[in-house]
Amino acid sequence: MRSITPVEAAIAFALGGSILAVAVPEFVRGLHASRLAEPVDGLKRLAGSAVALAAAGDHLFPASAPLTPSEVPRGVRAEDPAGAWDQPTWRALGFSFDNPHAFSFEFISTPEGAPTHFRALAHGDLDGDGVVSTFEIEGEVDANGARVLPGMYVDREVE
Repeated sequence: MRSITPVEAAIAFALGGSILAVAVPEFVRGLHASRLAEPVDGLKRLAGSAVALAAAGDHLFPASAPLTPSEVPRGVRAEDPAGAWDQPTWRALGFSFDNPHAFSFEFISTPEGAPTHFRALAHGDLDGDGVVSTFEIEGEVDANGARVLPGMYVDREVE
């Protein structure tokens, strides 16, 4: 039985280190992206539905909807109680979650005046430390029609 030479051990160590140097940052990026997928996708769904409703109807956004669930999940993915998304605005926007989720969502509408405006927010406390991440997207209806405003406001993306 032959033993491993120091050169072979050094090559194996260097190869293992190279693989880790590539894999670990990619894993961290993937984990970070998966944590951000829920609020970003949810807000895009809300904004798209709100703009479609305003464009198809009387050029007003639906009324405001409260923070749902009312308590931001802390460090866990939470199941919603029955009827959590039955509020008329959530139904009009076709917005709900069937699976456990880590963020609470809110829709704030200012239907009076010109232009009418909405803000959709997602709040989450991913690590349960009481510090909340907030994601926000806005839209408006004016003489040019309904649209989502460019950009997304993010406060404490990685809280």
